[in-house]
Amino acid sequence: MARTPLLFLLSLGLGCCGIQGQKYKMTARFRDSKITHPILGQRLELECLPTERDSGVSWMRQDKDGTLHFIVFISSLSRTTFIGNMGTSARFQAMRDSSFYRLVIKSFSVQDQGNYFCLINSNQMLHFSNGQPAFIPVPTTKAPTTAAPTTQGSLTKTETCLKTPAPETSKQKGLNFFCDIFIWVPLACGCLLLLTALVITITLCQKTRRRRCRCKRSANGKPNVKPNVKPSMPNQHI
Repeated sequence: MARTPLLFLLSLGLGCCGIQGQKYKMTARFRDSKITHPILGQRLELECLPTERDSGVSWMRQDKDGTLHFIVFISSLSRTTFIGNMGTSARFQAMRDSSFYRLVIKSFSVQDQGNYFCLINSNQMLHFSNGQPAFIPVPTTKAPTTAAPTTQGSLTKTETCLKTPAPETSKQKGLNFFCDIFIWVPLACGCLLLLTALVITITLCQKTRRRRCRCKRSANGKPNVKPNVKPSMPNQHI
């Protein structure tokens, strides 16, 4: 347990920081090369491969805000020291397997997202590996597409959907309907009364005209009236 997070912090201060050393190269990657993005609840394994002899490797995570978080230090004898100088962790496992230093996330969660680095302290200089991003993919939603009608006269899906009118539109339509009633009903009643009066007037005029035309008139405009003539008596022969 000689290699503690305290030694790690001291190395950060002493390094003057030969970060990402020019000659010393390290590689951090997923153990399963088929993995591109982790899944929630997945057991995720990462491995670090130093290219030279080392005395231990530390694992760190850089979150979305760029803050570095210490995870574990793994000695060359496969002894682990987690944050808080603890030998074990509920969320992580760490070990040395041959020349690889492995970090295991037992159940990947949202808070485990970030870029994972392994680093080594060599000759009071810090050497970082490349960053291995581990982010949960964001689901993308496709824009709805309108399918073409299969037969002539058929309705598409968008045409069959019922749209709920907005409340303001419904109120406006209701007011317009009542205004139409108050305008058109009296107008229709007035037109009906005028039509009835016109029919009655035409009917009365026709009756009056028939009554006047019953008497025949002479050429001078006076009606021809026959005088009262007594019938002649036949001559009686005695």
